[in-house]
Amino acid sequence: MSRTSESWADEPPAGSPGPAGARAEVHGYGLVLCAWDAESDADVDAWFRGRSDPEFRRWNTPLMLDDGPEGARESLRQRAETDAAGSTAAFRVVDAGSGATLGQVGFSGIDRLMRRAMIGYWVLPEARGRRVARRSVDLATRWAFTELGLHRIELDHALGHDVSCRIAERCGYAYEGTLRGAMWEAGRHDAFRDAHLHARLATDPEPSGDA
Repeated sequence: MSRTSESWADEPPAGSPGPAGARAEVHGYGLVLCAWDAESDADVDAWFRGRSDPEFRRWNTPLMLDDGPEGARESLRQRAETDAAGSTAAFRVVDAGSGATLGQVGFSGIDRLMRRAMIGYWVLPEARGRRVARRSVDLATRWAFTELGLHRIELDHALGHDVSCRIAERCGYAYEGTLRGAMWEAGRHDAFRDAHLHARLATDPEPSGDA
């Protein structure tokens, strides 16, 4: 049974995996994780601002480099299609009180047979310094283990991105090594850079400390 609303700030959820492409609305830590809407101008604006932010572009190079709002809408529509197909699962991170969009957290490369996926996230500039990334990753991880039935989730980041290293470790993603030439260089699809690989298993202990 897949639930439509969860509050996981205090304890892990219970339940069995939902169907491929299912979308839950997840609550916890004063945040809501919900679906993006490619037909919403506000969602498109937040998606574009997040993916075009210089700090995001410094460490990430999406397959589609949105060249404006309409490009962002198209990439958001494509993400909705892969979400529906079950190969990705993207969440808009929202402030539960104000309803403001704070960022994005989601999964790519979802492999139902091997029960694994990769998690990624970004936070809008105005929401940084509020532990949004750490709390979003924690909520999304719990959702994926419970609702998708995953066994392993990987988190990788460009070498030198120390903030992502700390977030991964605080969310229980153990450092497993360096992947050579595993990510595109900033703003390029023809050159590569090394990445740190972190991962968490469903059988790992819960991370200690406040999220």
